[in-house]
Amino acid sequence: MNHLKTFALLAVMTALFMGIGYLIGGATGMMIALLVAAGMNLFSYWNADKIVLKMYKAQPVDETHPNAVVRAYVADIRQMAADAGLPQPTITIIPNDQPNAFATGRNPQNAAVAATSGLLDMLTREEVRGVMAHELAHVKNRDTLTMTVTATVAGAIAMLANFAMFFGGGDDRERPGGMIGTIALMLLAPMAAGLVQMAISRAREYEADRVGAEIANDPQALASALQKIEAYARGAVNAPAERNPATAHMFIINPLNGKGADNLFSTHPATGNRVRALMEMGAKMGMSRRPAAAPVAAAPSGGAPRTSVPTTPSAPSAPRGPWG
Repeated sequence: MNHLKTFALLAVMTALFMGIGYLIGGATGMMIALLVAAGMNLFSYWNADKIVLKMYKAQPVDETHPNAVVRAYVADIRQMAADAGLPQPTITIIPNDQPNAFATGRNPQNAAVAATSGLLDMLTREEVRGVMAHELAHVKNRDTLTMTVTATVAGAIAMLANFAMFFGGGDDRERPGGMIGTIALMLLAPMAAGLVQMAISRAREYEADRVGAEIANDPQALASALQKIEAYARGAVNAPAERNPATAHMFIINPLNGKGADNLFSTHPATGNRVRALMEMGAKMGMSRRPAAAPVAAAPSGGAPRTSVPTTPSAPSAPRGPWG
């Protein structure tokens, strides 16, 4: 069923790409766009994960890392992957103070998980386990290919839609709607691509929350982590994510802080609804309710991150998590 959904979603994205090509260059433009889209989908299948990891400057880490927090992070992911019956993923850290995480890769055998340095600095070990179990759930559910390829194609649609304004001045007889149609598609195509991303992300996030809570055996830790990440993400600008909004749906919490038009449509379900579902799941498992997550505040400037990974200079320093 996942393969069928992936095909349908990519077909919609390809149709949007072709529609822009048609308005730019008529039938010829549509055929060129079709060829470009086919090549892009093929390239994305094999390389989209590498593109996204490079985009966010993700750095591989392993058990030999000098920092104890990072070693524990690696050990927990390896243990949870083994418990979930998954191949061992590539484990990386993104040098960014905003706490967040994502998974990528075309299949479980070629998967990678990424956490920001801010995630390791701010959250407790149990909360980090919950977040990374959520990302392993995406790998287990084979969501990562769809999410990564869609990010690549959605970014290309937005870029081509912008080009339409500059290259749409040809023979109007070749392009139904003329300049008005070009402008309309320039505005509507990125929105349509965003709606596709929403369709991909929202249902999958709920399912990854559920499966991830089972992998970590701690729904409340994930619920607490989601509250902390949400609070910090709304108050701090994640510059790499703001430059690449098409990748927002890949993260566990929308990394865009809501100050720009790129956040007009949310790619994630409401955090409160996710937390409520996880707390209900914990109650069914017989877990006693934990106190609500404390409000998040930025740490005093100048504090060195516990992860020993360079952080984004423009972002505020995150508070340290109580790791042992």
